[in-house]
Amino acid sequence: MKTITIEGQLRSEFGKQATRLLRSEEKVPCVIYGGAETISFSADATAFKPLVYTPDFQLAEIKIDGKTYRCILKDLQFDTVTDELTHVDFLELTENKKVVATLPLKAVGSSIGVKSGGKLVVKMKTLKVKALPKDLVESLEVDITNLDLNENIRVEDVKAPGIEILNSPRIPVASVVMTRQLKQEEAAAEKEAKKK
Repeated sequence: MKTITIEGQLRSEFGKQATRLLRSEEKVPCVIYGGAETISFSADATAFKPLVYTPDFQLAEIKIDGKTYRCILKDLQFDTVTDELTHVDFLELTENKKVVATLPLKAVGSSIGVKSGGKLVVKMKTLKVKALPKDLVESLEVDITNLDLNENIRVEDVKAPGIEILNSPRIPVASVVMTRQLKQEEAAAEKEAKKK
């Protein structure tokens, strides 16, 4: 799994003034939860770009004062006016403790419904899961090969060993719908059949 390294500095001062000063230096205040202790630190805003502005699920290796913490993104806050990153929460991964994460969903295969002229509609791009750190994957794959026209693949059809999917099992994640051209061809074929 892809891992992004972030170099951080422990925060000693807190409050609005200290936070404003950090942001004026183009640093982002952050917190790591879930481990033995809660760690407050800051890092350069540019360090977060490959982790935040991507659809991929990645691990973050955060280095602070010679210690390394393996984490996943928990929460992000942006400035409502400038859209700049203002705060990041991380969740530290510990081997025997399950974590809740949002994993990207990837359709694999070539649908028979699409081959028949239908259009694949992806209804969910991510799924919320609960798993041990060792079972986390870069993306969940769902096979759409047998997906025919006007059929759905639901959350319950997504299989991932060692991963508990928290979304409702009946929600459709992908479907193949008829295109306008296909509907027109079918209507024309029906008209022809009625004439005979």
